[in-house]
Amino acid sequence: MSYDYDLIVIGSGPAGESAALNAVKHNLRVAIIDDGDAVGGSCTHKGTIPSKALRSAVSTYMHFNNNPVVHNTQCTYQPTYPQLLKNIADVVTRQVQMRSRFYKRNNVSVIYGLASFLDSHSVSVLRSDDTTFKLTAKNFIIATGSRPYRPPEIDFNHPRIYDSDTILEMQHTPHKIIIYGAGVIGCEYASIFSNMGIKVDLINTRERLLEFLDDEISEALSYHLMEKGVIIRHREEFSHIEQSDRQIILHTHSGKRIIADALLWSNGRSGNTESLNIGALGLTVNSRGQIDVDQQYRTQAEHVYAAGDVIGWPSLASAAYNQGTSAAADIIGTSLFEHVDDVPTGIYTLPEISSVGKTERELTDAKIPYEVGRAFFKETARGQISGQNVGMLKILFHTDTFQILGVHCFGAEATEIIHIGQAILKQPGEGNDVRYFVNNTFNYPTMAEAYRIAALNGLNRLGL
Repeated sequence: MSYDYDLIVIGSGPAGESAALNAVKHNLRVAIIDDGDAVGGSCTHKGTIPSKALRSAVSTYMHFNNNPVVHNTQCTYQPTYPQLLKNIADVVTRQVQMRSRFYKRNNVSVIYGLASFLDSHSVSVLRSDDTTFKLTAKNFIIATGSRPYRPPEIDFNHPRIYDSDTILEMQHTPHKIIIYGAGVIGCEYASIFSNMGIKVDLINTRERLLEFLDDEISEALSYHLMEKGVIIRHREEFSHIEQSDRQIILHTHSGKRIIADALLWSNGRSGNTESLNIGALGLTVNSRGQIDVDQQYRTQAEHVYAAGDVIGWPSLASAAYNQGTSAAADIIGTSLFEHVDDVPTGIYTLPEISSVGKTERELTDAKIPYEVGRAFFKETARGQISGQNVGMLKILFHTDTFQILGVHCFGAEATEIIHIGQAILKQPGEGNDVRYFVNNTFNYPTMAEAYRIAALNGLNRLGL
C-alpha cells in the first residue's frame, strides 16, 4: 500500500519535534500536524518557555534589588506583573523561528490543523477555514501534550480565576493570590509571586510539598517559601468557591475561608486527546485523557505510538524529547536511543531544585547502607562572591562500594549543577565512585566545587 508519509507526528512540542527530526534524518518521509498557528506546542507557547522567561525576569529584578550597589544608592525598582510578562513574547518568537528552521532545513512537512483518526493509517485534518482533507501514513506518533485540568464546577471565565496557561495573560498585579495545588507548577508560581512581594496562600492537598523529593530538600523548599511570606496549608481540599468583581473566597472542607484578589488553579493536567477520535484505533484513555504505552512507546494500536505529556508521568519537556526520539527509533529499527527512566528532576522555583537517583527514604526502605555528603552554598567561595547564600548540594553514596546512589540540589543553578553528578552516577561499574570528586581538580571558585566539598564531607563521616 502507498502512503502519503512514512510517519505523521501529531503535535509539535518537544516529543513531536524530536520524533520528527530523528525520523527524517533516517530518510523517512515525515509530516508534523499542529492545531495551532505556529510550531512549538504548549511547551513553547503556554508552559515551560513562557513560565521560565517570567521566572528569569523576576530573578533579574531580585538580583537588582539585592545588589549592594543598589542598596547603597537607595534605588529600588518594583515592576508590575504585566511589565514582567513583556519578557515572554520575544523569547517565544525566537523559539518559534528557530524551530521552524529545524523543520524547513530537514524537509519536514508542517501542517496546521486539527487531526482526527479515521483508522490506524489515516487522519482527517480540519483547517482553520473549516475545510478538511485526508492524509495517510505507515506510522503515527501522538505527541499532543497536555493542558491544565479544569474542574467543571469552577468558572474559569471569571476575570480573577486562572489556570497555569491563562495566568500568563493576567493584566493586573494582585495584592494576594491563592494557588490551589502545590505540585511543581504551583510551587514555581508561589515562588515567583512571593518574590514579587505578592502575598500567597499555597493550598497543598498532601502531607508535604513535592513528596517525590528527598525529605530534606522538600523541607528546605517549605522553609524558603515560608521565609518569603508564603502561607502553606497542608492536607486541605476545596469545597467551593465564591467570586465577585473584587475578590475570590475559597472554602475548604475543613471549614476555612481564604480570601484573595485572584486564584490560580494548579491541580493537575489532562492529556489533549479529546479531538483525536482514538476510538477509531480501538484505544481508550484514562480519566485524565492519557494514553497507555509500552517500553517502546507503542500503543495497543498497530503502527501508532505516543510520547510526551499525553502519556502522563513524568510530564517533563526533557523527558518528552527523549521519548519522542525513542519512539521514532523503534519505528526506524535502531537501538541507538534507549528508553530512559531515570530522568533528572528540574523544578524552577527561586532558587531551583534538581535531583537524580534515589532519595534517603527510598534507600532506607530498601535497606541499602549509605552515607550522606553535604555542601552548603553559603560556605563556598563562589556562593559568597555571587551572593548565592541559599542552598546545598547533597550526595548519597554506598558505604561499602562508594557508588553514588543519588544527588540532590537546592539552590542557584541547581538544574545545571545536577548534570555533573548525573554523569558520574550513570558511569558503569567502577566509574561510578564518589571519590571521583576528590581525585579530580575543579575550577576555583565555582559552584561545581560543591561536589568536592560534599564528597569530602561524606567520606569524612566514614573516617576516611
